[in-house]
Amino acid sequence: MNTEEVKALIKETAARVEQRLGELLPSEDTPPATIHKAMRYSIFAGGKRIRPLLCIEAAKACGGSEEVAINAACALEALHTYTLIHDDLPCMDNDDLRRGRPTNHKVFGEGIAVLAGDALLTESFAMLARVPENSRYGVRDYVNELAFRTGSQNLVGGQVLDLEGEGRSLTPEEIREIYLGKTSALIMAAVRLGAMSAGCTPEQLEALTTYAEDLGLAFQIIDDLLDITSSPDVLGKSIGKDVREQKATYPALVGMDKARAEARELTASARAALDVFSERRREVLLAINDYMLKRNY
Repeated sequence: MNTEEVKALIKETAARVEQRLGELLPSEDTPPATIHKAMRYSIFAGGKRIRPLLCIEAAKACGGSEEVAINAACALEALHTYTLIHDDLPCMDNDDLRRGRPTNHKVFGEGIAVLAGDALLTESFAMLARVPENSRYGVRDYVNELAFRTGSQNLVGGQVLDLEGEGRSLTPEEIREIYLGKTSALIMAAVRLGAMSAGCTPEQLEALTTYAEDLGLAFQIIDDLLDITSSPDVLGKSIGKDVREQKATYPALVGMDKARAEARELTASARAALDVFSERRREVLLAINDYMLKRNY
């Protein structure tokens, strides 16, 4: 797949995921209307829906389908949106812009923003419970997977390490732990849940876990580079905040050239992890991997 084909796939999948999200979430006029407006304000603010795409394509790589995986894909997007709402709060990253428009708390106030994030987190598990069971995995497995990858030992833990690392000199290993939690964990959940929805084999799940971990690390390094080199108009969010908040990042620690080289190495490692799949089944995941390395949006 070339870059334009990947972009078209991202757009088409995002549209289907958004349609399903619209069906699963309460409407804006469902009482109390304020919270549902706030939830939908953020979840339908745009975005490429990369995590849902990875979920669906991992399912397909294991012989599954979008129809079976789409509720898991929606669960991931609901949970991801909750993290963005909370990340933007004054007590966290204190950001005013997300996906090209004011952040949730700027529109609805801090209290409603917190509750909108809480509600989307809760709804994500309701969505996940709709994923069909198969001979290898059931709802209990899906719930355990999402809870573990996004709880205190992974995603939330990564955010804690990120906060505690502000203004400190961290080692590459410490930065890696932050990246594994705050970014790789949710990408791993996306890929693993997609594979599990398809009844993947243990070998397939192990390969996809390695792929997702490396892709997530590369994704965060590239995000850090874009925070230096891009603009709010291109990214749809504030830039330069890592420097302002004195956050430890790979580019700050090793320089931009070495950070780019590290992203390339991780991308190559992610590609190699997919060797257990046939060329046809791994084609899209490989294309997404390469696209994420080259992104400059």
